[in-house]
Parts: sequence; C-alpha cells; structure tokens
Amino acid sequence: MKVAVIDINGKKTGRNVELSEAVFGIEPNDHAIYLDVKQHLANRRQGTHKAKERADIVGSTRKIKKQKGTGTARAGSIKSPLFRGGGRAFGPRPRSYSFKLNKGLKKLARQSALSVKAKEDNILVIEKFDFEAPKTKAFTDILKALELENKKSLFVLDRSNNNVYLSSRNLKRVNVVNGSELSTYTVLNANKVIISEACLEEIESNFSK
Repeated sequence: MKVAVIDINGKKTGRNVELSEAVFGIEPNDHAIYLDVKQHLANRRQGTHKAKERADIVGSTRKIKKQKGTGTARAGSIKSPLFRGGGRAFGPRPRSYSFKLNKGLKKLARQSALSVKAKEDNILVIEKFDFEAPKTKAFTDILKALELENKKSLFVLDRSNNNVYLSSRNLKRVNVVNGSELSTYTVLNANKVIISEACLEEIESNFSK
C-alpha cells in the first residue's frame, strides 16, 4: 500500500512510501482489539475504592438488647449492616483490575488497529518536523494546514521531542507519542494517525516480528 508523504503545510512532497502489508494490511482481528483495549482501560483504573465494613466501624461491642422476649429480631452489635451507621455488607475493597495478555495477541491487536486506519484512509505520513521552542500556535497552524483542527489526531514521532509535546499539551484533541508508546487504544481513539516518515521503519520493525 502506497501513501504520499506530505509536509507540515499539508502539501505533497512528490514522494511515496510503501506501508508494510504485515502491519498495515492484515485482516483485522476484532477480538484481539477488544481484549487489548479492555486491558488498557482496566490498567488505568485506580482500584482505590473502599467502604467500611462492620469490622472497620468505631463503636461499642455491647449487645444492644437481650436475646429473647423483645418481640423483634435478635441483634448483637450496633455495627451490624442492618442498622443506620453500621458497616456495609460486602462493600468494595482496594484491588487491581489489571490482567495479563500474551505479547503475540497484543502485537496482533496493534496490527489490526493500524490496518483498520489504513483501510479507512486515515493514516498520513509526514516529513520530520520540529519546533525551535514550545509554541502552541505553531502546532495549531499545522493542524489547520492538515485540516485536523476539529478532529482527534494522533502524532507518532520517531523519538521524544519535548518542544512538540509541550506545544500540543493544551490541545485536547491532539495526542503526541513515540513509536514505542503506540497502543491499540490510542490508534483507535484518533480520527487521523499522523506518522513521521522516520518512525515508519521503527513501527514496522516492532510489529512485524
């Protein structure tokens, strides 16, 4: 699959790059995508929820009334979940929601996500770009040139670039990552995936092995 290389002004440079069929041209596996996205969202959960159960409530342990002869149900503790101010029965406890996925399945999920974007014609290959200083307006001008100001966009760079990252930090529809940080969720969550030309080889090397 051939894709035209564009510059930061959105104009074609006259050069084309060949996208690897092993990464951008496979038949997407929906179940692998589902599992990888599920794991990504599960790993983001803090799992710090906690409700006080009867053992956590501060209160008297005295038996609040005699066992028999009251005409009502027996009760042994004011901290029972049956009473107001008592502990909660089977309340949530701190836990981790993370779970394991095999490396092969995660690689298949990323290949599937990139293939989905390639089939939808939502992958752009851009020449290497850099900013001399962090400037949000410069990044906004690039988005306007690429007609992406009102769309979710994912920029994939070949290396960490602090100026580009800081320039895009205040733009809520823009996400900037390195090739090694690419995930199924971030790819599918974007309307357009913009990959720097220098990063293509790294992506194809990582996901085609």
